[in-house]
Amino acid sequence: MSFSLKNKNAIITGGASGIGKAIAAKFAFSGAKVYILEYNQEHAAATVKEIEQQGGLAESYFVNVANFQHVQEVVEAIGSTQPIDILVNNAGIAHVGNVEQTTEADFDKIYQVNVKGVYNCLHACIPYLKKSKGVILNMASIASEVGISDRFAYSMSKGAVLTMTYSIAKDYLKDNIRCNAISPARIHTPFVDGFIAKNYPDNQKEMFEKLSKTQPIGRMGTPDEVAQLALYLCSDAAGFVTGSNFPLDGGFIKLNG
Repeated sequence: MSFSLKNKNAIITGGASGIGKAIAAKFAFSGAKVYILEYNQEHAAATVKEIEQQGGLAESYFVNVANFQHVQEVVEAIGSTQPIDILVNNAGIAHVGNVEQTTEADFDKIYQVNVKGVYNCLHACIPYLKKSKGVILNMASIASEVGISDRFAYSMSKGAVLTMTYSIAKDYLKDNIRCNAISPARIHTPFVDGFIAKNYPDNQKEMFEKLSKTQPIGRMGTPDEVAQLALYLCSDAAGFVTGSNFPLDGGFIKLNG
């Protein structure tokens, strides 16, 4: 096993589907016990069952990451019985639209989940991570660095996630907490399939190919590819890596000009 997480305890938000599920499974099969903080309990239970059937250790907790008190209570329940070694801030929601097409309610919802949700988890977990000299991984986006059409609110939120990453990395150097971010481009998840089916029901194959080719490499990334990078960054093998952002983008940022 290249990057072992043996005897580590990892909290993963939004860990029941897509990228989060892939990270949870990868971490569990690399030796960690994973605690999935998830709003969709049906998906969370199914993910825990899958992990356990393959010999991994996992638990799930119903959590609305936008609720400060709720996050505090769940993290305290976990941290009161064992160390918290890893926090992966993966939970997030998307929104399509420019500023004129973004209602105040849309903007507030994106902020509450994608920005305040990350803050809530950081605030709750940092005291435990200081004790364990732990690791934080935040899921940002290529929208943190480059302009993406019709992603006004989403880009705002992921820009905040990226700069929070830098701030946490700087503030907690003395506590030996490492904090990094991954910025994926388009990753092939059930969300993408659902988006295409809903908005392009009559030409799904054509739209899938079109969206795939927006990455210079010619395809979407996979959740497992994100999980592989996440595993490295949260393992001891990345002990010299902090305050960094890792685009996982098929060349989108640098080669799309």
